[in-house]
Amino acid sequence: MTNNFQTVIGEGGFGSVYLGFVNGAEQVAVKVLSQSSSQGDSQFRAEVTYSYCSRFITRTWLDLLGVAMRERIYDQTRYSYCSRFITESAQDYLHSGCAQAIVQRDVKTTNILLNEHYEAKVADFGLSKSLPIRESHVSTIVAGTPGYLDPEYYRTGWLTTNSDVYSYGVVLLELLTNQPVVDQSREQDHIGGWVGLKLTNGGDISTIMDPRPRNYNSGSARQYVELAMACLNPSSSERPTMSQVVDELKQCLASELSTRAGPSRDTDMDS
Repeated sequence: MTNNFQTVIGEGGFGSVYLGFVNGAEQVAVKVLSQSSSQGDSQFRAEVTYSYCSRFITRTWLDLLGVAMRERIYDQTRYSYCSRFITESAQDYLHSGCAQAIVQRDVKTTNILLNEHYEAKVADFGLSKSLPIRESHVSTIVAGTPGYLDPEYYRTGWLTTNSDVYSYGVVLLELLTNQPVVDQSREQDHIGGWVGLKLTNGGDISTIMDPRPRNYNSGSARQYVELAMACLNPSSSERPTMSQVVDELKQCLASELSTRAGPSRDTDMDS
């Protein structure tokens, strides 16, 4: 399948990821556990379990074939800014629909894949945790990716579904601004602090937006940014739920599409 592990396409805490082909045609990514990995059997079982569970609940946690969304953020294609990706990738994070809510725990752009139709798919469930029935949180060893990691979870060790919401807010800002999540050369190194500082100082929305899609609707863009900042609230109880995030994103998308269809075409989100 991998031609003797010839082509490495990624590295992670689990180990190397290799390019493979099923029946010589369909491309797949093959994860191989490293002997030095600290994650091992339990994380492998978690990924298989939650991937299998998700197929019965949502279409966005199923197919793991595609390219990482981050590659599409930073390349020069016309897809550098597309609100459809944002909306699709937020849907059905398995916070509801199961007897136990499942927290993905490592929400980031490299774990959101795009298939050949540019449909977003959530991937990599090795760190996922299920919450006890009728419990709002679980105490666990902190795990995740710096920059995307919920600071309240980092401080307390209490994992909630809104820990994913914080991480998704970071994803939103990364998509909207085309800025790195952490950049030590900025006046605020974290993307959330940088956006907040820009807006607090009276900066126009254009000062934080990805400059490449030149014709975007500023009203819709501001809605997306305000939603992202709500997701980054330091208090998890003050953040919207992922279901509320999805509802807000759908409203933003509907407003955006309505503007594009109107007589004043000041928006071209796919440019």
